[in-house]
Amino acid sequence: MGRVTTPYEGSSARAWPGGRIPAPLRLHQATVGEAWVDYNGHLTESAYLLIFGDSSDAFFRFFGVDEDYRASGRSLYTAETHLHNLREVGLGERLQLNLQVLGLDSKRLHIAHEMYNQAGTLVATAEQMLLHVDTAAGKVSPFPAEIARRLRQIRAAHATLPVPSYVGHVMRLEGR
Repeated sequence: MGRVTTPYEGSSARAWPGGRIPAPLRLHQATVGEAWVDYNGHLTESAYLLIFGDSSDAFFRFFGVDEDYRASGRSLYTAETHLHNLREVGLGERLQLNLQVLGLDSKRLHIAHEMYNQAGTLVATAEQMLLHVDTAAGKVSPFPAEIARRLRQIRAAHATLPVPSYVGHVMRLEGR
């Protein structure tokens, strides 16, 4: 098996829109292919994460993180992901991804993804904490000023959205 890539790999960051920022962002869609379907006949658990990762990659390009940015010695790393698989998804289904910026500080970015099927039913969610990293130094570092400014604009546009009920959810069995 070769290295996993995203559909956006090799593409440049988008031009900054300058005007109204959509809330939520709808930057990625996918169609479930045969390689993503498991022995139960539906989207395999690893494919959910792959699709959410592709949505993140589209988002990175939206605010300015692409191959040139990474070649400059900076990147975003995922520190934590919480997935909720809500409905089965089958071969050939078209999926639409929504992304919401929940919060950010000088070094961290908190986002939520929602995956919808072609009927508009919510089929999965993901909550992620991302870290901005100086890859040469091997440590978390502040976002550069222009990237931070863009992320603050996106966060401000998304501040009017309700915080999804699944955000901050803790997984445990009773009595533990």
